[in-house]
Amino acid sequence: MRFSALIGVALSALAGLAGPALSQSYPTRAVRIIVPFGAGGPADIYARAVGQQLSEALKQPFVIENKPGAGAVIGTTEAARSAPDGYTLLLMSNTHTANETLISSKSYHLTKDFAPVAPLNAADLVIVVNPEVPAKTLAELIALAKAKPKELNYASSGVGTPYHLAGESFKALSGTDITHVPHRGSGEARTNVIGGHVQMMIDSVTTMAPTIQSGEVRALATTGAARSDLLPDVPTVSEAGLTGFEATIWLGLMAPAGTPREVVDLLNREVRKVEARPEVKTAWARQGVTPMEMSPEEFGRYIQTDIAKWAKVIQQAHIKVN
Repeated sequence: MRFSALIGVALSALAGLAGPALSQSYPTRAVRIIVPFGAGGPADIYARAVGQQLSEALKQPFVIENKPGAGAVIGTTEAARSAPDGYTLLLMSNTHTANETLISSKSYHLTKDFAPVAPLNAADLVIVVNPEVPAKTLAELIALAKAKPKELNYASSGVGTPYHLAGESFKALSGTDITHVPHRGSGEARTNVIGGHVQMMIDSVTTMAPTIQSGEVRALATTGAARSDLLPDVPTVSEAGLTGFEATIWLGLMAPAGTPREVVDLLNREVRKVEARPEVKTAWARQGVTPMEMSPEEFGRYIQTDIAKWAKVIQQAHIKVN
């Protein structure tokens, strides 16, 4: 009995050491970050930026794989089916929390098939139109849309993305009927608005600001509670006369469910170190982006809250996947 007890104590001690040993040896090879969105959008940009920082900190490559399509479902499905060993991560956004309500046919469940790792950042959106659209203010755009139901159209990076939901929320609150034109990614959507093939878009301030400043599109309003530091001359939607409308895009990292907790904790610590660096905070602020620092548990609760939030928006605005 005494010998058995000693064996039990030894095994318990070894189990306690396994976690630190695992986290210290991870990663021993390249880690891939699946980005289920097209190249050039905020998710791609910040996945690459954070991936580079993680590569330097952990001494292994963090390789970005863009797998867009089906409102982020294609890439997310691949991530969900990957081994839970820490060598596949998912770059996710509030597209994913909205999809929990919008797309019942997907093969994964976000909070069951993935483990929260860490949020990255959040950014406001901006409503823009092609310069050929005869609307200089948000009020003029709403009046134009009401005068010509279904004739105006807006671009998004796909069904269920924050850009799509922001567009549908805008339609519901403004009482307009504007046609949704989904694209495979925000880069393609942006290009079609610049080219005049689609009249308007609600896009990330971060990626659209240079295009606004160059005059390729006209900004009518930003979607945050306060004006964007990147676009201080552009009013908020509320200032422009449409109350009750706020929208952001936020990004985070998740891993397949079952990924060792020691690996999740290590990645969370390293992401938070990146977010805490003064040079990163300064650079992100210049891009209109705010870091989001949370533990895995806090991030998990945030995801659950966001799922409930978008479920309410989707139901109230009668948003459906075509």
